[in-house]
Amino acid sequence: MRFFLIGLVVLFGFYACSDANKHKIDVSDIKVDFKIERFDEDFYNATKIQLSNLKQKYPYFFPPQITDSISLAKINSEDEQELFAETQKIYKDFTPYKTQLKDLFKHVKYYNPKFRAPKVITMLTNIDYDSRVIYADSLLILSLDVYLGKNHRFYSDYPKYVKENNTKEHLIIDVASEIIESQIPPSNSRTFINKMIYEGKKMYLLDAYLPLISDKEKIGYEEEKLIWAKTNEEQIWSYFVQKKILFSTDTKLNNRFLDVAPFSKFYMEQDNLSPGRIGVWVGWQIVRSYMQHNDVSLQELINTNELDLYKKSKYKPRK
Repeated sequence: MRFFLIGLVVLFGFYACSDANKHKIDVSDIKVDFKIERFDEDFYNATKIQLSNLKQKYPYFFPPQITDSISLAKINSEDEQELFAETQKIYKDFTPYKTQLKDLFKHVKYYNPKFRAPKVITMLTNIDYDSRVIYADSLLILSLDVYLGKNHRFYSDYPKYVKENNTKEHLIIDVASEIIESQIPPSNSRTFINKMIYEGKKMYLLDAYLPLISDKEKIGYEEEKLIWAKTNEEQIWSYFVQKKILFSTDTKLNNRFLDVAPFSKFYMEQDNLSPGRIGVWVGWQIVRSYMQHNDVSLQELINTNELDLYKKSKYKPRK
């Protein structure tokens, strides 16, 4: 059994490399210009005298209700300074992440020539998961304290499936995902198959924008969970078909198979072995199959109706 599992890992690694090669493009001539401003460093190192200049530099972080006394209390808080110190252990030298961002922006611009790289601002949000990355066209805000490592003591009370993506490796994926969210128009479709493929489109754009990043990182699964998804792909698809789920409009399916969760809910004994968002993973494989069998651009993919995409995908689940 151990030899079999090792063989599966090697086999899946081969397919991952093949897919990465498909999206590997030369972006060396693509020009992107952007600034990185370290609000986290400027804020937590500021004195009372420097606060006025800080407010002028970052006016959007100092609304009227945030008084100087509130800001100074935050700066001088022992807990806040500990959070800042822990973040600095990883992100004091931001050069590796600037390189990652530059490469991402180049790939986005390659496929979207009108794209302009945003100004990047780093900050701390007291581990606010809903604000880990904010992208607003010309501005990209990164909450660095959410990416200290899945085993960091600050995350000890969080579920394992949430902590799995609290890593420096996942930061660039969240950035790319936010950019992608702004590029794909909302879908009004209510059927499960359409929702799966809609999410699969986003994952395929991650393939294109981050060609050197592993599937494991992109989908955010633990290794054993990813292996489970791959080895059970045919059974998952059969379940969707037999239970007549594909064209269902039941919104409870979102929670069972599309939302972030510790596992997917087939209502079977071994559900806990599965990863969450298994419908997203299947939708990703359908879109990959579609792109293998159809000569279309990324923009054409985005604009393709999900049901038409499914019909033309020639998708066959891996046995």
